[in-house]
Amino acid sequence: MKNEIRTSLIFVAIYLFQGASAGVMHSHTNEINKEREEDGAYSPKDHGHFDDSGEHHSEFDHEAILGSHREAEEYDHLPPDESKARLRILLGQMDLTKDETIDRRELKAWILRSFRKLSEEEASDRLEDADENGDSIISWQEYLSDTYGIDKSEEAIQFDGDNDHLIEDDKALWKAADADGDGSLSKNEWLSFSHPEEHPAMLPVILKQTLRDKDKDGDEAVSFQEFVGERAQEHDKEWLVLEKEKFDRELDKNADGRLTGNEILSWVVPSNDEIADEEVDHLFVSSDDDHDDLLSFEEILEHYEVFVGSEATDYGDHLHNIHNFKDEL
Repeated sequence: MKNEIRTSLIFVAIYLFQGASAGVMHSHTNEINKEREEDGAYSPKDHGHFDDSGEHHSEFDHEAILGSHREAEEYDHLPPDESKARLRILLGQMDLTKDETIDRRELKAWILRSFRKLSEEEASDRLEDADENGDSIISWQEYLSDTYGIDKSEEAIQFDGDNDHLIEDDKALWKAADADGDGSLSKNEWLSFSHPEEHPAMLPVILKQTLRDKDKDGDEAVSFQEFVGERAQEHDKEWLVLEKEKFDRELDKNADGRLTGNEILSWVVPSNDEIADEEVDHLFVSSDDDHDDLLSFEEILEHYEVFVGSEATDYGDHLHNIHNFKDEL
């Protein structure tokens, strides 16, 4: 029996290590995330940082430092020495005071920079996909063709009932993003359209659309009953109590029992500033070994896999899987 177990472990080890050399376990996507949270809010930058069970996923940490899905994917394939060497170069750029330490302010500024670069990369990749004639400008027709597979003129479109609501929303956002009113979107206009929650000029449209979807009694506000809506039928009493606490303590700033204006926007539009603060806290907890509220270059490089990852990160994941498998046996 023991020999059989050893044989099984050997085969599992070979399989896992072959997987490590063939490709990493991490997933970095550069697709524009237009998904919403269950309550209708835009998904935040860190939506995949922790899953529902509380398990931590390092992809977000790496992207928050590198500011690029593609570079994060590249780092996953680098040997540790190369990963550390490149990280040291980044630290020199991050270190505004040139004292070879990174304080919370410097780290937050860098993370916010990364968030902007991530959005720009996502928008650029999507623009390239949709730009059929290669003029670096997206027409409404190109967008309809790429997103909905509609190749007809807008006047000839026969909506099927599933996409018409989505297209109506997209059209309103398109007009708001089209600053020069020429009917097409330039690179910067496209960025506003593809990430409307990050651009102030787009917020009035988001507010209007949220009220249309949630405000059932037409009072230009969202009550708690409207906030939970049909979701209340899908969950138990405990969930309802938690949602009520969130509504009262986090969202309803003036405690009048309803959400209006900026309260609605604070609910549906994630705050990159707050997300950056949380990421700074997370990285400090993970790396500030001497607890002096500063990250020395040495501390960061010691914990390089937290910040940027490398082949060794994936190697460690495979070892962890093998040990778990052995424990289960």
